Amino acid sequence: MSTATPTTGRADTAAVRRAIASTERPPRPGRLATALTFGWRGMLKIKHVPEQLLDVTITPVMFVVMFTYLFGGAVAGSTRAYLQYILPGILVMSVLFTTVYSGVSLNTDLTKGVVDRFRSLPIWRPAPLLGALLGDSVRYVLAGTVIIVVGVALGYRPAGGVAGVAGALALVVVFSFGLSWVFSVLGLLLRSPNAVLNGGFLGIFPLTFLSNVFVPPSTLPGPLEAFVEVNPISVLATASRSLMAGRPDGEAVVISLAVAAALALVFLPITTRLYRSR
Repeated sequence: MSTATPTTGRADTAAVRRAIASTERPPRPGRLATALTFGWRGMLKIKHVPEQLLDVTITPVMFVVMFTYLFGGAVAGSTRAYLQYILPGILVMSVLFTTVYSGVSLNTDLTKGVVDRFRSLPIWRPAPLLGALLGDSVRYVLAGTVIIVVGVALGYRPAGGVAGVAGALALVVVFSFGLSWVFSVLGLLLRSPNAVLNGGFLGIFPLTFLSNVFVPPSTLPGPLEAFVEVNPISVLATASRSLMAGRPDGEAVVISLAVAAALALVFLPITTRLYRSR
């Protein structure tokens, strides 16, 4: 049986309040620090569930090996010649496919109630969104690095050297960051992670395969060639090839950056508004 009296309880409460009042309140975290913290949260999720890395390690290797050795002889006459053409395209395709998981991850947090917990914190409201996409950018870099290493091991030799390869990878990552806002909107609109995954790939698959990732547009029928030429993914693949070949196509690079900026400018506010209202 407790021997504490009401007077003792009030005295303890008063002592706690005095201790709290005499301690300097820690400064409120800034916007950048908060966003980076949520980006690190994404890295920790990979640490605890390493199976998430399968889509950025095993899958890109399968793409490079399968397309090079299945279609290389038929398309370019030799696997070595086709590898020089297709590897920048596979780099673009694999990294863009990874952006779909940005929407899946956001939808998972939403359906599990994690987003409600974030809203209760005294932080900058868009920080969880921005941080998650910054964390996903690390996945994009990892996927691109795996593809380049595998390509070099198979015989790919970029004439642009390390600088050209780094420029192409940076361009693809920037474009993917802009595109990931589109899938974030999808993640906030649909009801389940599976729906986001299926809907995302339903959109990205046709655009990727109806591009110059696998074959030159000149080999396609007239109407299809016209579409492929203006497809933003084709432009991005052309820019990446030019950088890795040491002959930068300034127009393609600028268009790719402009499309990435336009996607972010249009879909970032939509994502933020949906995030606040859900």
